[in-house]
Amino acid sequence: MQLEIKVPSVGESVTEATLGQWYKRDGDLVRKDEPLFVLETDKVTLEIEAEADGLLKVIVTEGETVSIGAVVGTIDTEAAPEVVEEPAVREEPPVRVEPEAVPVAPPSAPQEPPAMEPAREAAAAAPAEPILPPSVRRLVAEKNLDASKITGTGPGGRITKGDVILYLEQAAVALPREAAVPRPAIPQEVTPAIEQDITRKPMSQIRQRIAARLVEAKQSTAMLTTFNEVDMTRVQEIRAHYKEAFQKKYGVKLGIMSFFIKACVEALMEFPELNASIEGKDIVYHNFYHLGVAIGAERGLVVPVIRHADKLSFAELEQAIIDYVKKIQENRLELADLEGGTFTITNGGVFGSLLSTPILNIPQSGILGMHKIENRPMVLDGEILVRPMMYLALTYDHRIVDGRQAVTFLVRIKEFIEEPDRIMIEI
Repeated sequence: MQLEIKVPSVGESVTEATLGQWYKRDGDLVRKDEPLFVLETDKVTLEIEAEADGLLKVIVTEGETVSIGAVVGTIDTEAAPEVVEEPAVREEPPVRVEPEAVPVAPPSAPQEPPAMEPAREAAAAAPAEPILPPSVRRLVAEKNLDASKITGTGPGGRITKGDVILYLEQAAVALPREAAVPRPAIPQEVTPAIEQDITRKPMSQIRQRIAARLVEAKQSTAMLTTFNEVDMTRVQEIRAHYKEAFQKKYGVKLGIMSFFIKACVEALMEFPELNASIEGKDIVYHNFYHLGVAIGAERGLVVPVIRHADKLSFAELEQAIIDYVKKIQENRLELADLEGGTFTITNGGVFGSLLSTPILNIPQSGILGMHKIENRPMVLDGEILVRPMMYLALTYDHRIVDGRQAVTFLVRIKEFIEEPDRIMIEI
């Protein structure tokens, strides 16, 4: 029986995808629930698993764009029982042959058998070479790389094509630092060859989508950003005081993101325009609070949505963020996880950003940008004190949000963070 492998539907708005990478080769044995290939859409990257055991027949090669429902391969389920026994037969000969190799040593060399034992142990202790998909193997061979030095981020630690490209980029950045020794001047006639030393690669579906949405946000909204700063002293005190009790009770750490989600929900209730969006000539007010939290991923920034954030506790918010990070790392993020957000929070501080102007996640009308916490001298009650301060940036759509509303909204968030007791902590 030939079981067709079809591109699954990942959402109503997605009509095509790119087959990013095959984990198996044409003619390989596959097992049920084993990852077969990576599918890249303009919003998410996900793995497609085998629905049955059998022999794989690849129809669509890596890098091709396919429509939803298209057949990219088949699995011959009737061939599965015959192939399952083969690996066991192939593995037997090496086990039986190895003892027979010992008597081959000349009898006049009594010291040789003991010398062979450490060699055998060293061979057994040597790490197995990583299993590389065809596209990755070709790229590694083409660039003459040592695969053991590349960190794999795919399922089970497998090395993906993106891992190889990232390794090459990091090596290129490190090269100028290592080449600090002065070099002789390069002859003029050699200069054109250096200018051609470039690497060109196609943009992934996700990167193309991100680029298109950023340009669309710039062109279709009246974006404006207002700034403020917040004293993180009280939040840090609460986290330090309750972190052990909180983790013991709920099994998750008490982070700062849950404080900002709670503060945003409270402020959005007071200023509904920042939780609204424009459709044609109408303003659509949302009576629910689905907050998107921007998370950096290997293939680009994604914004999974925490639904009904107003009804979740601090522990539930922290657990939701952890769950999304795991899904992103394992390529299990679904399109439904990214849809329906009404407001977005992004934290550039985790990367060291001190100040930035975030771009709207359309059709939303507001996005809050958090930044790194930095000790700065502040004047409080006539005294100069060192305080852990964070700059906040609120970008909003000026078509439906007035400057007064935006500034006051950001002030409310500042008040809630500096006095977090007002947003009730469930410890």
